[in-house]
Amino acid sequence: MGSYRMCVCFTRKFKVTEAAPPPDVKDAFNRYAEGGPHMTAEQLHRFLVDVQGQGFATKGDAEGIVQQLLQKRHHMAKFRRHALTLDDFHHYLFSADLNPPIGDQVHHDMTAPLSDYFIYTGHNSYLTGNQLSSDCSDVPIIKALKRGVRVVELDIWPNSTKDDVHVLHGRTLTTPVELIKCLKSIKEHAFSASPYPVVITLEDHLTPDLQAKVAQMVTQTFGKMLFCPDSECLKELPTPEKLKYRIIISTKPPKEYLEAESNKPKMNNSHNVKESDDDVWGKEPAELTVDQEDDKTDSDASENNQDNEETDACEPEVRLSRAPAYKHLIAIHAGKPKGGLKEGLKVEPDKVRRLSLSEQALEKATMSYGTDVVRFTQKNILRIYPKGTRFNSSNYKPLIGWMHGAQMVAFNMQGYGRYLWLMHGMFRSNGGCGYVKKPDFLMNVNPNGSVFNPKADLPVKKTLKVKVYMGDGWHLDFKQTHFDLYSPPDFYTRVGIAGVPADEIMKKTKKKEDDWTPVWDEEFAFPLRVPELALLRVEVHEYDMSERDDFAGQTCLPVSELKPGIRAVPLFNRKGEKFNSVRLLMRFEFI
Repeated sequence: MGSYRMCVCFTRKFKVTEAAPPPDVKDAFNRYAEGGPHMTAEQLHRFLVDVQGQGFATKGDAEGIVQQLLQKRHHMAKFRRHALTLDDFHHYLFSADLNPPIGDQVHHDMTAPLSDYFIYTGHNSYLTGNQLSSDCSDVPIIKALKRGVRVVELDIWPNSTKDDVHVLHGRTLTTPVELIKCLKSIKEHAFSASPYPVVITLEDHLTPDLQAKVAQMVTQTFGKMLFCPDSECLKELPTPEKLKYRIIISTKPPKEYLEAESNKPKMNNSHNVKESDDDVWGKEPAELTVDQEDDKTDSDASENNQDNEETDACEPEVRLSRAPAYKHLIAIHAGKPKGGLKEGLKVEPDKVRRLSLSEQALEKATMSYGTDVVRFTQKNILRIYPKGTRFNSSNYKPLIGWMHGAQMVAFNMQGYGRYLWLMHGMFRSNGGCGYVKKPDFLMNVNPNGSVFNPKADLPVKKTLKVKVYMGDGWHLDFKQTHFDLYSPPDFYTRVGIAGVPADEIMKKTKKKEDDWTPVWDEEFAFPLRVPELALLRVEVHEYDMSERDDFAGQTCLPVSELKPGIRAVPLFNRKGEKFNSVRLLMRFEFI
């Protein structure tokens, strides 16, 4: 008897059905089209004013939208009709280009001193990867500037023959890049994303001869772009408007160079440098404090070592420096007066300066001297940097700095994860120009002389209602088998607030099984005590029964910038790069 071999193949069709407009969209169409099958430009105009809160919209704007849609969707050059169907109307609302959740124009007052703004700030901007052994390059600097980062940090060291200047992370195995290459790239790309000033913070480990060489390089590279103050110590910082297209240098003033005992790179091999995306799926930002994260190897000594590199901005002995040209270039003096933290936060009437604190030092400062920190930042610049043990270039929670008025919350721009998403979110404000005006309450001094106290119990100012209607675009941006080999994905959305501790919360929709175009139609309410500092966090995940849920997109939006009404919200990948097609349809309402 012959034997038979049988093969049975199972195939599952990945059919993508276009989701119908949600009930709210149908209701709006019926209401404003007055029950008819088409919505005219005049009717659309009424919808824009009433529902979308666009009181400034003109009838001409509405006509432009109708024309654009008909041309795009129906390729009508000569329009037989000048009105929208329900599908056209839904397409308009679900278009991230035509109906975005926030604006793209600079709209804050840009004529206040620099100290009145949160400024998009990079840490060790030249590193391509981890803090110990990655390459130094001008590429991450260019990437950061193109994203709108306005503060670039360069660590400058003598080269091996002590006749030129290199940029590298000192006493590590990072491979250096020439300073001149970084300066030329900054000049070329500084204003590709924003016209507002770029600050270069220098961590200087040079001899006076090399400082003079840096002065020459900086002057020759930037020429008239360079802002050099008339007086040695500024009494008030200039405004971003006045400093458009200018480069500003900030560092400690030069002093007699004391050569370190050994400049040889050294590295403790016990530190396991592991590139990881755990931060993406790590604890929620609200759950972490610096103490929980603190690593015992990150001693206060190393923290003090970094801080003590900065001396008082205008000490008499500093004026005797052998590099007067270098000293003249420094517009924002980095300074740390002798004495403790309380002394360091003193506001001096006749000069402004920049103080740098590690993330742990900031947390200690805010616990003991919270209002002193707020008062200091009303006139001076406070820069926060990541603790020294973040070898894998991870980041920390930026909101502690922002709540206390810190202008320069310095981040590793290559340290992808939830904290960096918050940073991206904050600086989507104000047209993405890299400068965000601080809320008035951080700048105000009360009649009794007191300032904002971040620890005070505050009443709810307003409530943000968020409705998550539906999502689309994954079938265009992902392979059919990306999420599940044998079935369509099971998406759910997490939505919540990052902000002051009392406002922080995350909620989630039910999962929608086997659907590339999920419809959730769920509403959430978020009471806000400090809406000015609140960020709306949105993440989409794909439920996986046997493993960790898959990441399917994220965004973070400043609550103060949200446009009310029904909006198309584009999503981004882990690195903060926008997907081509993935987006959510959401509704925002303030009560």
